[in-house]
Amino acid sequence: MESPVGPIPLDPVSTTIKASAGEPAFGIYLHWPFCLSKCPYCDFNSHVRAEPIDEPRFLSGLKRELAHRASLTPGRQVSSIFFGGGTPSLMQGSTVAALIDAIAGHWPLAPQVEITLEANPTSVEAERFAAYRAAGVNRVSLGVQALDDAALQSLGRKHSAAEALRAVKTAASLFERYSFDLIYGRPGQTLADWRRELGDALHYARDHLSLYQLTIEPETPFAQLAASGRFTLPEADLGRDLWDLTQEVMNKAGLPAYEVSNHARPGAESRHNLLYWRYGEYAGVGPGAHGRLLTPHGRRAQATLRQPDLWLKTVEERGEGLTEDMPLTREEQADEFLLMGLRLTEGIAPENFRAVAGRDFDPRRLQTLLSEGMLEYTPHGRVRVSAEGFPVLDAVIADLAA
Repeated sequence: MESPVGPIPLDPVSTTIKASAGEPAFGIYLHWPFCLSKCPYCDFNSHVRAEPIDEPRFLSGLKRELAHRASLTPGRQVSSIFFGGGTPSLMQGSTVAALIDAIAGHWPLAPQVEITLEANPTSVEAERFAAYRAAGVNRVSLGVQALDDAALQSLGRKHSAAEALRAVKTAASLFERYSFDLIYGRPGQTLADWRRELGDALHYARDHLSLYQLTIEPETPFAQLAASGRFTLPEADLGRDLWDLTQEVMNKAGLPAYEVSNHARPGAESRHNLLYWRYGEYAGVGPGAHGRLLTPHGRRAQATLRQPDLWLKTVEERGEGLTEDMPLTREEQADEFLLMGLRLTEGIAPENFRAVAGRDFDPRRLQTLLSEGMLEYTPHGRVRVSAEGFPVLDAVIADLAA
């Protein structure tokens, strides 16, 4: 699905993003919260268990919550399904198949539905890929994170670079579409190191790579180490040079950024993530999942209980594990629309912002950011963050939204 060059079509009543075939885009996110270990940089809702996971019981809970979301979203067609985590590749293939079947039983699936599963590239999990493919998964996203064993160890990863590349090769043999992640801006990493690592990655990437600059998230082990002075990120100038190098190498390879951290050949973008960034509608299912649903009374923000056992007990008692189900004001929607849409290199159409927010951009702030070179107009009249503005994206968005 290629990125549109003109305004994204909007339903005049619901202001939901339209899929390429004209149907409103609607996605399902399923969260599997369990991991073999907790990475020191990770602030996702993930949990490590010493005892075996009661997979059939959690499957039953996920199916019950899917039924609840289906009752709130009649008439939708599912354009994308995303298994995230945690580590979804710890699930049995039969569990994944049962969840896809449950979704198909509640909503029709689009003819070109994208079904993505996040995976860790350990040898055991790579062996499950064939079962996931048979279950209906047609895209995998692998958390490689580095192609250097010392870096992998410092990032708390349990696989080696060789294991990671074997998993990528396995994915390439089974799936037409696959991607993998790398983290850069690691302590001690040089420009030459990163250029070499990117070159190695491009030998194995088909059409998509996710490249994340390392950040220190609150309440993570890396944050504790940073507070004690035992962990430091590269200086700001080197961080910017690493960013610039990433854009240079990926542009030359024909995989330009379509989002601040995601690169793809045209047409190979992650459709599920585009749904988020284009402010589409999606149901979030599982512990700690978030959703945005359109109702006759407006757009609602949903979130579920984060603790897996409490979520499961609640779902078994009342059929859903929601801890938040709130209507969003037009201003809240405007902020979210900016926060998501300006991450994309395609930017956002002013008329789409007006449809969501009920107002135009603040002309003074818009003009200031344009004159400072942080924002720019595309040839099609869309507003996007410039190459100069992307390294300080959060500040640009905050300024425009203020």
